[in-house]
Amino acid sequence: MNATGTITMTMREIDQLKVIQAVTEARLKPGQAAERPGLSVRQIERLVLRYDAAGVAGLVSGKRGRAGNHQLPAGKAQRALALIRERYADFGPTLAREKLRECHGIELAVETVRTLMIAVGLWVPRRDRPPKVYQPRNRRACLGELIQIDGSDHRWFEDRAPACTLLVFIDDATGRLMTLHFTSTESTFRYYEGQPA
Repeated sequence: MNATGTITMTMREIDQLKVIQAVTEARLKPGQAAERPGLSVRQIERLVLRYDAAGVAGLVSGKRGRAGNHQLPAGKAQRALALIRERYADFGPTLAREKLRECHGIELAVETVRTLMIAVGLWVPRRDRPPKVYQPRNRRACLGELIQIDGSDHRWFEDRAPACTLLVFIDDATGRLMTLHFTSTESTFRYYEGQPA
């Protein structure tokens, strides 16, 4: 409440005022009033007591005009940003936060550092980055020009034999399976052992 006696209220508080006035004038019961603004009966009773004690000003939020509970101390964000710009401009938010903590004793949450870095343009969120363009590789023209090898560890023979690896040799030009070879482990030596003739 300021010197002229005016009160600033949100639309939600104005709606609550109408309901609380109806309760104090006995036009509504607290249970019925609780259904309208989305408050519980207990909250309605508390607001009625505040309205009786302080009038309309009692319904205005006491938090208005106060600093938030999670606000950074004055200058801490500027100091952190100055250090990040000077020494860690090419770091990601997580690593920058670790360096601020280890080397400079500045404790900040990773999300706080990320928000600060985004605000000054030192970090671009993944969703805002342009998509990477990958050049597709054309298939080889001739059969046998490029053979791709892949191994798959599995219990191929269930409990009848120990687990082994199936090496598959695939022709790049046709996609045809050239050779299938079972071996105990996957290694370069095993590739040569099973290569197609």
